[in-house]
Amino acid sequence: MKNKEIKYSEAIAELEAITAKMQSPECDIDSLGALTSRALELLKICKDKLFKTDEEVKKCLETLADSLTM
Repeated sequence: MKNKEIKYSEAIAELEAITAKMQSPECDIDSLGALTSRALELLKICKDKLFKTDEEVKKCLETLADSLTM
């Protein structure tokens, strides 16, 4: 799955699955690095999507405020 195409909810679900794997007794040290790397990628995707959405909401609120003061 390409990072640019992944939805926020999908990234969160994958992060939850990774967390469960890391907490599992079957998780070996060899896979821990790869799981950690993927988790960091997913966290960055989530952070970027949250910041983008926050900016969009702020712009909408500014537009609304401007239209109410005119």
